[in-house]
Amino acid sequence: MSDIKKVVLAYSGGLDTSVILKWLQDVYECEVVTFTADIGQGEEVSPARKKALQFGIKRANIFIEDLREEFVRDFVFPMFRANTVYEGEYLLGTSIARPLIAKRLVEIAKQVGADAISHGATGKGNDQVRFELGAYALMPNVKVIAPWREWDLLSREKLLAYADEHKIPVDFKKRRGGAPYSMDANLLHISYEGGILEDPNFTPEESMWRITVSPEKAPNRPQIVELTYEKGDIVAIDGKRMTPGKVLAALNTIGGQHGIGRLDMVENRYVGMKSRGCYETPGGTIMLKAHRAMESITLDREVLALKDDLMPRYARMIYNGYWFSPERELLQGLIDASQATVNGTVRLKLYKGTIMCVGRESKDSLFDTKIATFDDDQGAYDQKDAAGFIKLNALRMRIAASKSRSRRAPARRRRT
Repeated sequence: MSDIKKVVLAYSGGLDTSVILKWLQDVYECEVVTFTADIGQGEEVSPARKKALQFGIKRANIFIEDLREEFVRDFVFPMFRANTVYEGEYLLGTSIARPLIAKRLVEIAKQVGADAISHGATGKGNDQVRFELGAYALMPNVKVIAPWREWDLLSREKLLAYADEHKIPVDFKKRRGGAPYSMDANLLHISYEGGILEDPNFTPEESMWRITVSPEKAPNRPQIVELTYEKGDIVAIDGKRMTPGKVLAALNTIGGQHGIGRLDMVENRYVGMKSRGCYETPGGTIMLKAHRAMESITLDREVLALKDDLMPRYARMIYNGYWFSPERELLQGLIDASQATVNGTVRLKLYKGTIMCVGRESKDSLFDTKIATFDDDQGAYDQKDAAGFIKLNALRMRIAASKSRSRRAPARRRRT
């Protein structure tokens, strides 16, 4: 008999979490509370309620929540204020969703008086780390049940056999094999991993991609998009004000139509292995380009350079599950403080998988045409000042070069 009386399960209603739900009831003999988050995965989440009821879950213990706006406002937007990219390419679409789910798991656990939380992440992946680090940061003494680290159902065949034995409804596609890889979707991206993609030399078939057309099939005419920024966040598209969630959804549609945002990379997982993943992040790719363009005219050179220096570390914090860590929160404060002047508009041209900035303006712009001009600047900039600056910066190299020459010079022979 387990000492766990009540557990909150992150429940999607799919094969894995449906098996986990029944397994928790059988192995831990505990009351199960299900939590299903709509973070823009593009699938209907209400069937999760029906499935949970079939397992005997009380209606009061079924939580289904629309978190799309909170996801973008409190997690995606803050991340993009830092121009965050992991290992030079990955826009962290899966990573940034996990702290929000962990946060709600813990909040619901406190609300219903649960002893534990449970998730369906495998013992090989990064998500187990992200869920659990987030949970421990917010509820230090919480008990975490990770079935993939406990049970012996370590293959799809064993999961299906368990489902048959316990009369767990299984989607027909899952039974027939479904997609030859696993998918994870939210409002920021779709990721594809596993299966045939485990061969890093395999080229994914075109039918795999869900929200982007191939650049070759994108429209033959470019599209100009104008984005309006306030304190580092997009608040309007082509002059129309939108909520954060609607901004990202709209940019996904626009970018996807132009073949923007596809990525195929091999990344280094926190648990120590290399992993190949394919990603579609059309809206995020546009946001990254636009934000950098907005900062280019509104941020001081050294402030921007400092942000660039700190960004890789910030990206690793998110990738490795440290969203609720004191160091990430401290760094976020610095990043957010830098965004007070990141206001204005950016115009982008989208064409067949490419993005080009074709205009930017801001009332807080640091760009001074009187100084930057190649024409007569009427004394705004004294070009003679550059000579002393260059000479001082060259001093150490001139000294080194002089020493090097003296060492290479042949010694003179003494006359006898």
